[in-house]
Amino acid sequence: MSMSEVTAELLSKVSDIPAAQWDALNPRGNPFVAHAFLAGLEESGSVGPGTGWSPAPIMIRDADGVPAAALPAYLKSHSQGEYVFDHHWADAFERAGGQYYPKLQIAAPFSPVPGPRLLLRDPALAPAILAAAEAVVDQNGLSSAHATFVEAGELEVFRAAGWLTRMGTQFHWQNRDYSDFDGFLSALSSRKRKAIRKERAAAQSAVRIMQISGADITADDWDAFWVFYQDTGARKWGQPYLTRAFFDLIGESMKDSIVLFLAYDGDRPIAGALNFVSPDCLYGRYWGCTRDVPFLHFELCYYQAIDYAIAHGLPRVEAGAQGEHKLARGYEAVPTYSAHYIANAGFRSAVADFLARESQAMERQIEFLGEMAPFKKG
Repeated sequence: MSMSEVTAELLSKVSDIPAAQWDALNPRGNPFVAHAFLAGLEESGSVGPGTGWSPAPIMIRDADGVPAAALPAYLKSHSQGEYVFDHHWADAFERAGGQYYPKLQIAAPFSPVPGPRLLLRDPALAPAILAAAEAVVDQNGLSSAHATFVEAGELEVFRAAGWLTRMGTQFHWQNRDYSDFDGFLSALSSRKRKAIRKERAAAQSAVRIMQISGADITADDWDAFWVFYQDTGARKWGQPYLTRAFFDLIGESMKDSIVLFLAYDGDRPIAGALNFVSPDCLYGRYWGCTRDVPFLHFELCYYQAIDYAIAHGLPRVEAGAQGEHKLARGYEAVPTYSAHYIANAGFRSAVADFLARESQAMERQIEFLGEMAPFKKG
């Protein structure tokens, strides 16, 4: 397919596209750009009218009408639920007389998880699909397009297209072929090893913990987890981003990619952590509780995740956004990336200057955090 023959479409939702055709663009099976996840957000009302996330996937089809490239994209009327913060950009642009919203967001909603943002059956279409995103911005008078949590392997494509790139940081656990949790602990300094053992003992003595996955997750489990999720959402965001229906939908359509860690006081669940699984990663996503138990957050969100990854031979655990406290639990600082197309030349220049200085600071921070890792020296 030559570039002169390429035509892109702006669609209204992912769920209108056959699941097999969409997922053929995601061959490594990243759960957060899977058809089931994105369509579940739409069908449950977690995105769509009234949410500030209007689905606007961009697609290029081959000569037979089959999707060959796509972007999971949304028209955003705010900057919530993104975890790459551009509120100051919006304020500056609007103080200068511009209108920042709506903007085009290329993302897995509510999921600060690095992964593919250019969904390509034909890699040669990468420049064309990015040009289509730019055309959506330019032809509709939007301020900008933002691709958040772009995997590192895609960065050069964005840079070649002239998009600005931004660096952030997260904390991921790396599996260095540990045979069990004690094998992981043996790689840590004595002081950190003792601290983790103390935290695990305290949490495990207070509750009973279960790992539940696949078809073993019941409606009662989802009811319990919904209570936990609401509590965390109310404290962090004012109201939860995801609806109750979303969990029912993914509990059916993505059951083989989900594992729940639940903590019980007797027979009553009092806390839980929801994780997604891919062939190479355990992704910790949501957590909540109805009763505070010392160190239970660390146990459910970090240590149980490490146990699971080791037992299933997964190379890493990604435990979500932010949280320098993860360092002491064996998680390491890694860079994350986003890419930004700014339509206004003057504003683009100002953002580029900011990003150059911010990137230098982030590189120094990641280097400093690396020195704080709890592993044995030498």
